[in-house]
Amino acid sequence: ADIISTVEFNSSGELLATGDKGGRVVVFQREQESKSQPQRRGEYNVYSTFQSHEPEFDYLKSLEIEEKINKIKWLPQQNAAYFLLSTNDKTVKLWKISERDKRPEGYNLKDEDGRIRDPSTITSLRVPVLQPMDLMVEATARRVFSNAHTYHINSISVNSDLQTYISTDDLRVNLWNLEITDRSFNIVDIKPANMEELTEVITSAEFHPQQCHTFAYSSSKGSIRLCDMRQAALCDKHCKYFEEPEDPSTRSFFSEIISSISDVKFSHNGRYLMTRDYLTVKVWDLQMENKPLETYQVHDYLRGKLCSLYENDCIFDKFECVWNGSDSVIMTGSYNNFFRMFDRNTKRDVTLEASRENSKPRAILKPRKVCVGGKRRKDEISVDSLDFSKKILHTTWHPHENIIAVAATNNLYIFQDKVN
Repeated sequence: ADIISTVEFNSSGELLATGDKGGRVVVFQREQESKSQPQRRGEYNVYSTFQSHEPEFDYLKSLEIEEKINKIKWLPQQNAAYFLLSTNDKTVKLWKISERDKRPEGYNLKDEDGRIRDPSTITSLRVPVLQPMDLMVEATARRVFSNAHTYHINSISVNSDLQTYISTDDLRVNLWNLEITDRSFNIVDIKPANMEELTEVITSAEFHPQQCHTFAYSSSKGSIRLCDMRQAALCDKHCKYFEEPEDPSTRSFFSEIISSISDVKFSHNGRYLMTRDYLTVKVWDLQMENKPLETYQVHDYLRGKLCSLYENDCIFDKFECVWNGSDSVIMTGSYNNFFRMFDRNTKRDVTLEASRENSKPRAILKPRKVCVGGKRRKDEISVDSLDFSKKILHTTWHPHENIIAVAATNNLYIFQDKVN
């Protein structure tokens, strides 16, 4: 139940939320800078923990609906409270996280214990006052958006107009207003009339960061469709279609599985799209549909191991990818608790490891190398000794600083640039 299933920084980077398999959301808050301990500035401590979803049962389909949090998305902050959307397979909830440090005292009609007083004993009129109390952080569910998805929700994305969001399952994308819970609009539906003709499913979808009418969704066939909601109410016709033609010389039994896109992310400036498939990360320019601008090999050494990865189901793992705040570096996870970073300007890349052994506070991460066959140098790891049960699927990057959060099974690691 403690296995982390999603991590997400809010728009200021001061809060970091994680969702887990047990339906809990844990929000961490960044320590404020203090004169006495300047090095504490980067630390994140637990701010609020709440149970977002409970296990349910669909009686019509005789299906258990697990409570696992699939995605968390923060809404930009408008006032003192924070709002986030969290979703499991079927239901999206809008949570409000607020602080309370005062409580009213001195009621007329009830005494301090909350018991109702006999009106005949009240002889004077008191003005209730607000007394300070210990800080309480409360999480309350403000909206519950349910009954709109026949299939499992894989992603949610908040629109830049701050009024709407989309939720996406295997075959449909629904558009919601954040104020209205009893109806949503279906804007993409790829379900064929006959389910036996089904050839692809939607794997992820995201709104453009600035244009509120543009969104993109990726498919299990390795293509990305860019849609414009101004064209038609039902965006079944895309306005751009990004796909890289397959090299026939490398075609194999696994080609279709490994080309399935597990994550799609717009860059902060809105000019690029990043997609993650099983072996690579690709960066696409929105102006160029026929091929990606950049392709980065995440773990090419696994190409010869696809057979065993298919047998242990790892080939279906869905890795996420993230941009840094300036869109110059991208990060994604791998196996053996490794995660990869690619610098788009210098074209340098690095493999780092998030594990208990090498993560004492303020320890510096050493780059790791994987060797394939032949002689192994002493600091290299053989591809045969990689642990495929330890995988980093979920990562997030602070919106303005070089601070990253990496979820490795049930541990959350937060790394930051070396502070002098």
